[in-house]
Amino acid sequence: MKRTVWRALGALLAAVVLLGALPLSAGAFADVEAGAWYADAINEMAGEGYLLGYPDGLFRPGEAVSIGQFLTIAGRCAGVSPGAGQTPHWAAGWVQAALDRGWVDWDECPPTGERFDEAVTRQVAVKALMRALLPDVRGDYSTESPKIKDFGELDGRYYESTFAAYAAGVVVGHGDGAFRPLGHLTRGEACLLIQRALKLSGGGANPPGPGVPDVPDGPMEAIKGGASENGWLQVKGTQLCNEMGQPVVLHGMSSHGIQWFPEFVGGQAIKNTAGYGANLFRVAMYTAEDGYLSQPEKMEKRAVEAVDAAIAQDMYVILDWHILFDGNPMDHVEEAEDFFGRMAQRYKDTPNVLYEICNEPNGNVSWQGDVKPYAQRVVKAIRAHSKGLVLVGSPTWSQDIHLAAQDPVEGEGILYTLHFYAGTHGQALRDRIDGAMAKGLPVFISEWGTSRADGSGGVFLDEAAVWLDFLEERGISWANWSLCGKNETSAALKIGTPTDRAWGWEDLTESGRFVFGRF
Repeated sequence: MKRTVWRALGALLAAVVLLGALPLSAGAFADVEAGAWYADAINEMAGEGYLLGYPDGLFRPGEAVSIGQFLTIAGRCAGVSPGAGQTPHWAAGWVQAALDRGWVDWDECPPTGERFDEAVTRQVAVKALMRALLPDVRGDYSTESPKIKDFGELDGRYYESTFAAYAAGVVVGHGDGAFRPLGHLTRGEACLLIQRALKLSGGGANPPGPGVPDVPDGPMEAIKGGASENGWLQVKGTQLCNEMGQPVVLHGMSSHGIQWFPEFVGGQAIKNTAGYGANLFRVAMYTAEDGYLSQPEKMEKRAVEAVDAAIAQDMYVILDWHILFDGNPMDHVEEAEDFFGRMAQRYKDTPNVLYEICNEPNGNVSWQGDVKPYAQRVVKAIRAHSKGLVLVGSPTWSQDIHLAAQDPVEGEGILYTLHFYAGTHGQALRDRIDGAMAKGLPVFISEWGTSRADGSGGVFLDEAAVWLDFLEERGISWANWSLCGKNETSAALKIGTPTDRAWGWEDLTESGRFVFGRF
């Protein structure tokens, strides 16, 4: 059962000033002439009691629809609830819900409100509508692109949704065969498109009667809240779940090495990240390279301060034993047991903390001979004090999860990390994830980047989008590399960005804008 959608359509498509308008019957809008191309859609909805008009009795079908208005309608059609909006604007919660679900990206409609009232373009509206109501529909390039006379004006990021809309019949284009992707969408067009998509999705036949629960059908959607909402995390099958057993996903940022970029694990930097919607922060405490092994007291103090700062923002936080050049975790297993034993005791009553015990095993390292025996020892040290989740890496820079799936670590509350970089890794690793999950292995992406694996090159946003859509479909959590202003394309912030104030859109790199938009 879809949620009640159309009862506020006129008001929502107009703006908040229309509160108090009354439902109108079919044909009651003085400016909707019989025989107009949008008349049937508008009058049908009005006749069913779904549609409201302006207080003066007009519908104004030729006026442009703002992106905030359109996303509000899409959200109601899809049966979702408003998110936690970041501004007092009436559409803020609905925009946040759309961003949370990937219907739009941060650059298309930032949650900070500056674009809520801008007229929505056709390509953005169609993308949001198809992702909201018909996410499984696909259209073939060779079949659908010839239908679009002005195909050259369509941005490549909208190919998939636009082809799907043409294939489904949601969009048929103008009489001259043009789609006009950058043109504005009117209220009349919005009604027609939404009505078509809603009917194809199986909703919108009649208003729900008294006593009908206002909830969507289908599988439970993963929750994306913080620790106060979800409590202690657990693993059920391959799914990360909250304390109540409901599916949950974590999206956030990883720091770079805290020995090099301490300012980006300070309270303000972590608060800024949470402010953009992240519910996860990863503290990358390198062991080598002037890290913990060479200055343990200093690095432990810095890591603890970062963990505490994330907890203060209600975020989940990964305490990462970041082995890299010291590629075999067994080389310093005693130090790891001591460190994680003390950290687990420190945070034994804190559900926010996750323990990543070996970042990227590499070199002449095997799963059975090195990584698994190491993990068994460190998990035991953690479990002596805490039931917090443990993240375990695998050989070949945390890519060999297929080996872990054949012989997993003994114990509860364990997930297995996979790391990827969009400019280097593609379908082969996605297939490996599916294969491991099919064998019952729970997967967590504790590090990924929009660049090549060396942190540079790109930014590879198309492949990154493929990855994030893949992870979203499987309910897999992730942390992006990295929150810093380093001169590499994987960095989320521009060089010189201060960490003593809030960050605006202009402070983010191309990678940062993409990633923050997917929180």
